[in-house]
Amino acid sequence: MSDLNSILEPGMLVVHPDQPDWGTGQVQSNIDGKITVNFQDVGKVVIDGSRIELLPITEP
Repeated sequence: MSDLNSILEPGMLVVHPDQPDWGTGQVQSNIDGKITVNFQDVGKVVIDGSRIELLPITEP
């Protein structure tokens, strides 16, 4: 797995590859591989970046 999570910064938009029904999330923090994301449909979730690679969304 490549480490795309290392580039995630607060304010960036992401989706969870295994939970598309969570909707788009906004990164709140990325500290030591623990990424806090506020997803529009489930609220704040802390992701273990060593287990899940979030997918950044590039805005059009």
